[in-house]
Amino acid sequence: MAYELPALPYDYTALEPHISKSTLEFHHDKHHAAYVSKYNAAIEGTAHANQAIEDVIKAIYNDESKAGLFNNAAQAWNHSFYWNCMKPGGGGEPTGALADKIKADFGSFDKFKEELKNAAATQFGSGWAWLVLDNGTLKVTKTPNAVTPIATGQTPLLTIDVWEHAYYLDYQNKRPDYIDTFLNNLVNWDFVAEQLKAAM
Repeated sequence: MAYELPALPYDYTALEPHISKSTLEFHHDKHHAAYVSKYNAAIEGTAHANQAIEDVIKAIYNDESKAGLFNNAAQAWNHSFYWNCMKPGGGGEPTGALADKIKADFGSFDKFKEELKNAAATQFGSGWAWLVLDNGTLKVTKTPNAVTPIATGQTPLLTIDVWEHAYYLDYQNKRPDYIDTFLNNLVNWDFVAEQLKAAM
């Protein structure tokens, strides 16, 4: 089934000064829209046309003959998820069951934060850093290019987009500054908590 480009869950200026209107316009309206458009064009008239995008991603992962389709499908899905991982006035620390689970599985929130920052900073080239639920345990992972944890059986709870187009207009080559700002000022812990609750 055709995948629809979701509207941003906030106004283009809502994340300023941390992420600019220009970045969101380019990132959502150009990059994300292009992945969605290419994905929809590629599945038209195929056996994948009636499948949910998540099922397509899982079915074609590691099929080299469908690498182009996978890249556009996974990037369309990853970006839709990423927008929800941020909110105006976000950041800080989570509370409740999510905070307890992070402490149980990582030892402390600071240890989790350190692991996530390291994963995002050390992902060579383009990619993503993730907090995932893997067989009941929270883990930090990173994926190159379009690869998404849903392809490997993990449940994504949070992601940081570290493709340059996510931050270059605002931070240039200072990826660590973007990562710090994401965690301190943008993370939507309510969304992350909802994902955890749904997965447990």
